[in-house]
Amino acid sequence: MGSRTHPCDAPAAAATNAAATIREEPSLPREATPRRYLMCAPAHFRVTYSINPWMDPTKPVDLALAQTQWEDLLGRYRSLGHTVELLTPDPDLPDMVFAANGATVIDGRVLGARFAYQERFPEAAAHLDWFRGHGFTEIHEPVHINEGEGDFAVTSSYVLAGRGFRSSPLSHDEAQEFFGRPVIGLDLVDPRYYHLDTALSVLDDAADEIMYYPDAFSPGSRAVLARLFPDALLAGDADAAALGLNAVSDGLHVVLPQAATGLFDPLRDRGFEPVPMDLGELLKGGGSVKCCTQELRP
Repeated sequence: MGSRTHPCDAPAAAATNAAATIREEPSLPREATPRRYLMCAPAHFRVTYSINPWMDPTKPVDLALAQTQWEDLLGRYRSLGHTVELLTPDPDLPDMVFAANGATVIDGRVLGARFAYQERFPEAAAHLDWFRGHGFTEIHEPVHINEGEGDFAVTSSYVLAGRGFRSSPLSHDEAQEFFGRPVIGLDLVDPRYYHLDTALSVLDDAADEIMYYPDAFSPGSRAVLARLFPDALLAGDADAAALGLNAVSDGLHVVLPQAATGLFDPLRDRGFEPVPMDLGELLKGGGSVKCCTQELRP
């Protein structure tokens, strides 16, 4: 989709070809915060249908390579000091590897998912069964369509919520009532960036620091993001197309697709440490680092 410039949308214009809005390094060193994640091995990953522009059933998946790439990501998280819980894959659910879509967890409270496409419907129940079996007691089964952390991004001040391709706008009010946190609705307009986590990533949740791709959003949503996050790192076209925004940060280390090379130096300029990963096989299903990673926030 071409770039559209709006009078109140100057930050978007600055990001047409490269990452922009680089600010001075933080006065204090950044610190990593240990996290707890939920992941699901791609034991049955395949692309036999198409529910997003990245999926092409005519392109075969190298399952052994997908498993190796996923194991590299799992090992990297553990080497960084994070705890990773594992969800049992289901042979009838090839997209379960994209565990971020199965729920949103804030303050130990679980908002389940309700998927937009029938191919993924059963994943929601599999996730809720896992939570019920692992000591989570405050669980809400949603009425409206939401695809978990695919469309919900959490900072200390806000829950940012995507809409336009998958999650219903009605799910935003549902999330706000359940979590008791302000939910900011953002309209996605480019079908390649069908989930919020393909176009926006939280870099430092405690400091409300994010990076995003402006052209994935409507003019009004770009204006909202510019107002709420004036110092955000803006990604350019090439890094967005590499799903470079589908990243996971612990406040210091930013784990992201290795092809998003244009983001490495801007992240370092801000005091972050980029951790590039190759998940090229999983990209055939429309996901990368963040799609494979659900955060279990205490």
